Amino acid sequence: MRGFLKNNKGEGFIDVCVLVLAVALVLALVIRVAPVFVAKQNLDVFADELARTAEIAGCVGSSTTAKANTLRRETGLDPSISWSRTGNIQLGTEVTVTLTTQVNIGLFGEFASFPITLTAKATGTSEVYHK
Repeated sequence: MRGFLKNNKGEGFIDVCVLVLAVALVLALVIRVAPVFVAKQNLDVFADELARTAEIAGCVGSSTTAKANTLRRETGLDPSISWSRTGNIQLGTEVTVTLTTQVNIGLFGEFASFPITLTAKATGTSEVYHK
C-alpha cells in the first residue's frame, strides 16, 4: 500500500494542465485589454493633430472642426472636444485641446464589461498674426 501512495507518475501532467490554463487566461486578458491601449494612443494622436491644426490656422473654428471630422473617420473614435480658447488666436498665444471618450473593457463578453474614461490633452502655440 505504501508503494502505491508514493507513486508520482502523472503528477507533472496536472502541473502542465494548470500552467496551460493560466497562460490561456492571461492571454485572453491581454487580448481584451490591448485595444484600450491602442485607443489611448489614437486619442493622443487625435489631440496632437487638432492642436497642430489650430497652431497653423491661428484659430479654433472651421479648420479644426473639419480636421476633427476627418480624424473621427480615420480612428473610429468619437471623443468630446473642449478648447481653452475659440475663434482667432493671436501669434504666440497658447491653446489647449482636451479630448475625452469612454471605452469598454469587456472581459469575458458582457459579463465583466465596464467603461473606462480616456482623456488626452495637447497644447499648441499660434503661428498666425491677426491684424
